[in-house]
Amino acid sequence: MNIRTAIALATQVLLFLLATSIAKADASKIWEEISGDKALAHVQQLVDFGPRPSGSEAIEKSRRYIEDQLRRSGWHVTRQAFTDDTPRGKVQFVNLIAQFPGQENAAPLFLLCSHYDTKTFDAIKFVGANDGGSSTGLLLELARVIGRHPNLAAKVELVFFDGEEAYDHFSETDGLYGSRYFAKHLGEGRQFHGGILFDMVGDRSLDVTLPADSPSEMARDIFAAAEALKLRSYFTYLDREMIDDHSPLNAIGIPTIDVIDFDYPWWHTAGDTIDKISARSLQIVGSVALYYLSEVALK
Repeated sequence: MNIRTAIALATQVLLFLLATSIAKADASKIWEEISGDKALAHVQQLVDFGPRPSGSEAIEKSRRYIEDQLRRSGWHVTRQAFTDDTPRGKVQFVNLIAQFPGQENAAPLFLLCSHYDTKTFDAIKFVGANDGGSSTGLLLELARVIGRHPNLAAKVELVFFDGEEAYDHFSETDGLYGSRYFAKHLGEGRQFHGGILFDMVGDRSLDVTLPADSPSEMARDIFAAAEALKLRSYFTYLDREMIDDHSPLNAIGIPTIDVIDFDYPWWHTAGDTIDKISARSLQIVGSVALYYLSEVALK
C-alpha cells in the first residue's frame, strides 16, 4: 500500500468515525428535534375539519390526513376497521396502526397512542382542539421525529384510536371502543414492554396530571425525564384514577401511562378551541416523552 492510498483510507475511516459520532450525538438529543409549531399546525388542520365524531365524514377526512402525514414520515399505516354496538346503534370505527418498515427482524416493543375522535354532541359545535386534537397533532410530530431515527422507530408502534368517547357514560360497552378492540385482538406473541397514551396535552396553562393508578415505575421515570429537562414543574399527579384508552392496555398486562392534563376548564364544551392550546405546551410534553423513550424505555 502506497502512502497516498494509506492517507485516503485513513481519511475515510476518520470521516466514518466522525459521522458515527455525530449520529450518536444527534440521537442522544432526539428530544431537541421536536417542533411544537409543527404539532400545533396538525391540530389546526384537524380542527378545520370541524367536529369529528366516530362514523362521520369529518373523521374520515381526519383519517386520510393522518395516514398521509405518517407516510410522509416513512411509516406504514394499517386500518383496523370494525363495527360495534353503541347507544346510538351500530357504528363503524377505524383504528390507525403505524409501524416503521425495513426492520423485519425487530418487533415493536413500545406503544405511543392517542385518540382522534371527538365526542358526539347534538346541541354544541365541539371541535376538540385539546380533547382529541392536541394529542393527535403531537403524535404526528413525534412520528416525524422518531422516523428520522430508524433504529428507534423500529421499536415503536403508533396507534390512533377511534371511539374513545362514550355516547352516554363510560362502561364495559360504551366508550374506549378502539382501545378495547385493539387490546382484545392483539395477536399472540405480540407483547409490548409498555406504552404512553397522550390525551389533552395542549392546554396553554399546562399541568400534566398523571392518574393516581399510573404504573409507578413509569410515572417515576416520566417525572425524572421532566426533571432532566428542567420541566418538572409541569408534571404532577391527579388525585384519582382515570378511565381512558390506557385502561384496556393495562388490563391485558401492557403497562401504559396516561399523559393527560385533566385540569382543563373547557373539557367537553364548545370552548375547546384552538386558542386554548399552545405550541409551547405541545413541545414540553413531546420533549419529555422523547427523552423518556430514548433514555429510559428503549435504552
